[in-house]
Amino acid sequence: MTDQIKIVVSDLDGTLLPSMGEVSKRNYECLQQLKESGITRVIATGRTLYSAMAVLPEDFPIDYLIFSSGAGIMNWKSKELIYSQQIEAEEVLELSKILIDHEIDFMILDPIPNNHQFWYYKTGNKNLDFDRRLNLYKQFSTPVGNIQDTKRDACQILAILPNKEAWFEELKTKFDDIKIIRATSPLDHESIWMEIFPLHISKGHGCEWLCNRLKISANNSFVIGNDYNDIDLLEWGKHSYVVDNAPHELKDKYQITESVIKDGFAIAVQKVLSECSKTMLKDLHGR
Repeated sequence: MTDQIKIVVSDLDGTLLPSMGEVSKRNYECLQQLKESGITRVIATGRTLYSAMAVLPEDFPIDYLIFSSGAGIMNWKSKELIYSQQIEAEEVLELSKILIDHEIDFMILDPIPNNHQFWYYKTGNKNLDFDRRLNLYKQFSTPVGNIQDTKRDACQILAILPNKEAWFEELKTKFDDIKIIRATSPLDHESIWMEIFPLHISKGHGCEWLCNRLKISANNSFVIGNDYNDIDLLEWGKHSYVVDNAPHELKDKYQITESVIKDGFAIAVQKVLSECSKTMLKDLHGR
């Protein structure tokens, strides 16, 4: 049986949405055309719900929003929250102790849907990217006064590190039974954001959960991303692409399309849909 695309999943920043830009006309129209073809359209982003809704108009042409790297899922048309997960307070306390012991700056994001609100711990060491995020969301932030302040339910913990991959990998080994996702900072495009979630959380798992609900097979999926936090998504999808502005490690492993500023999303979608149609016609003629 030929693969037929029934669901298209795209990362947002750097894949569909350029830095300091907006979704291109061609990419926007591609999303509209997918609806006409009966294909489910999903954005899977590391952004919180608050942050995603700040850049996506209410009538943006998608069906579902997977946000916070898979910790939450929203039905976009009804704006109904259909899935959310959190780390329990006791575990947040233990994770915080490890980060404090290693002199790491971090933020504890409140449970969904209020995960734009957070508590933060700052070592006092220079960390411009941490300061930048703190200033962006200052009105939603509360400083950690003592260790007991960290004993709280959380959507995730966000640690902000310098761009030193070896340090990130070493730090990762300090944690057990928890999901660690690496992302490149969307603010300075250099620092490493170490995102800590419940063990089963990722964009790929979010897609799996949604597809089970919609009775769609992963074999009928097209996915596209641009960064390390898209790896689980790219591994889950059947037809997986990265835009040309992705890191070399991803471009070495997955199919490549044009960059975010050259309509890479629409080009890859149209290529895969065309290939699937041709294969389907061959199968029909071959019977």
